[in-house]
Amino acid sequence: MKQSKSSRAGLTFSVGRAASSLRKGRYAARIGVGSSVYMAAVLEYLAAEVLELAGNAARDNKKSRLTPRHIQLAVRNDEELSKLLQGTTISQGGVMPNINSVLLPRKTGTKSSEVAGNGNSQEY
Repeated sequence: MKQSKSSRAGLTFSVGRAASSLRKGRYAARIGVGSSVYMAAVLEYLAAEVLELAGNAARDNKKSRLTPRHIQLAVRNDEELSKLLQGTTISQGGVMPNINSVLLPRKTGTKSSEVAGNGNSQEY
């Protein structure tokens, strides 16, 4: 009985497709047997990692379907994935929620700004 390379490697991602992509890309004159298995395994791991984090983001937002927004939140909140995908734009992903502290309203009722001064308040 003939088994696929993917089933022999215990992977879901296609090893044969990874091999043909490596050959088609002309990255080297010769492509080793294990290189396509390794590449398929890495791609499968990355996909599983992103999907797990995106699923957590969807559950946090009380949604049952993954949207590009959930993928964006998952990738940008993870330090290593964010570094890996820093130059990528996720279509329909939106931006990370962030308000610059300068734009937030000042707390009134505290005298910390007056106490911090040296007492010589000069008007310009």
